[in-house]
Amino acid sequence: MKKIDKLKIEIYADGAELLSFKKLKKLGYIKGYTTNPSLMRKAGIKHYKIFAKKVIKIVKPKPISFEIFEDTSKKIEEQANKISKWGENVYVKIPVINTKKIFNSKLIGKLNKNGIKLNVTAIFTVDQTKNIIKYIGKKTPIILSVFLGRIADTGIDPEKEIRKHLKITKKFKNVKLLWASVREPFNIIQAERSKCHIITIPPNIIEKTKVFGKKLDLYSQETVKEFYNDAKNVGYKI
Repeated sequence: MKKIDKLKIEIYADGAELLSFKKLKKLGYIKGYTTNPSLMRKAGIKHYKIFAKKVIKIVKPKPISFEIFEDTSKKIEEQANKISKWGENVYVKIPVINTKKIFNSKLIGKLNKNGIKLNVTAIFTVDQTKNIIKYIGKKTPIILSVFLGRIADTGIDPEKEIRKHLKITKKFKNVKLLWASVREPFNIIQAERSKCHIITIPPNIIEKTKVFGKKLDLYSQETVKEFYNDAKNVGYKI
């Protein structure tokens, strides 16, 4: 088993806490960062732009994705143009559809052809990816985030799914596929062997990768000791 810093896939960190971004910056294998409004809400972020500016300062020059939070093409475009100007390393996250299930593909294509770096988020189906590539160009970098963790939650094999998306986009050298909604460290191995370009991982999962390559017999012994010591420390009796 390879250590995480020896894998070919690009490792991004997903989160919304300033202290976490500062700690993660020290890890050389972290190649970029992502966040979203839900993570920001959970972290207690009140001022979107102020937070974003602080994060950009911490992580630059590595890429960081910030998401729009409007629901109509006009408003999404306005926010996308504003966010894109925050820094050269900024990618604008735009959902593949809006809350009414209307595709944002034409707008995504327009922004892409206007030179705005995008991260198209909440992709779940092959048809959604096909719809996107009908409108984009082949020059400006664009990330397509496929929510493979949530897809796996439905009982579908995520490796088979991402390979379908990779096949569809293989002629677009400016497109990178991102494995999103990671559930466990093994997802990193799945993403690596499927030849996905990027995987974004929350800090708690990154922490768990410290045991990558660990000898299983030693891990077994440590686990038994943990159970033994906990029982003794509590003073259980039968």
